[in-house]
Amino acid sequence: MGFAEQRFNVNLSILFTELPLLERPAAAAAAGFTAVELWWPWTDSPTPERSRLDALKKAIEDAGVQLTGLNFYAGRLPGPDRGALSVPGEESERFRANIDVAAGFAQSLGCRALNALYGNRVEGVDPGKQDALALENLALAARAADRIGAILLIEALNRPESPRYPLVSAPAAVGVVDRVNEATGLGNARFLMDLYHLSMNGEDLPSVIDRYAARTGHVQIADNPGRGAPGTGSLPLEDLLDRLRKAGYDGWTGLEYKPGDRPSAEAFAWLPAEARAAR
Repeated sequence: MGFAEQRFNVNLSILFTELPLLERPAAAAAAGFTAVELWWPWTDSPTPERSRLDALKKAIEDAGVQLTGLNFYAGRLPGPDRGALSVPGEESERFRANIDVAAGFAQSLGCRALNALYGNRVEGVDPGKQDALALENLALAARAADRIGAILLIEALNRPESPRYPLVSAPAAVGVVDRVNEATGLGNARFLMDLYHLSMNGEDLPSVIDRYAARTGHVQIADNPGRGAPGTGSLPLEDLLDRLRKAGYDGWTGLEYKPGDRPSAEAFAWLPAEARAAR
């Protein structure tokens, strides 16, 4: 099959970041893409002013691209944080305040996937208490996603780059998916399979695909080492994406890689221009 048979979107929180936020959707469109995804864009606020939300919505609509994925508020990302929902106190409250805001913004643009990063372990706090808080907040997020016809994504990160993040394997993340679905009865929590993070953890990627493709709601890629574009490292990404398709995954693949020391528009030579528009 190959790259040309996949459905790609561009993560505008890691690509085109040399541009102001409101210029990135048009830049992705100019590069030939018709779908984008975002981390929560306002790290300073889980509840930004309506004018900021409206301006980003207009930029996405004017560019003619589809928003296919959005993170809930996750603290300082990029930065030291890896989510807020399991962090007791103010950060957990900020996550809860963000749930309806993020879901409403996603609904306004027809986005049907919301990613909830778990959050780091906090020194001096019982991990069991953090996990109980996480389940409460994830259930709230799953219900909000269900109200707009969306799925809730649970992502595994990698231990070398996120040593305090507890979900650093596919089984750990899928275990949380199962607990959320059991708690809500909705069945809309799904695994976010980021092949870069899983490879950094040393997981057997073909085995992960075979085992969890049916439980996967979204896929993200970057090459390893370096988290660069496909072809800059040693991961057989084309083969792995083919394996996912053969295993039944027919969703989006998010391009969540670093462009390197070049403009982002020059970081897509590996993908023919005619294969960039979603089919």
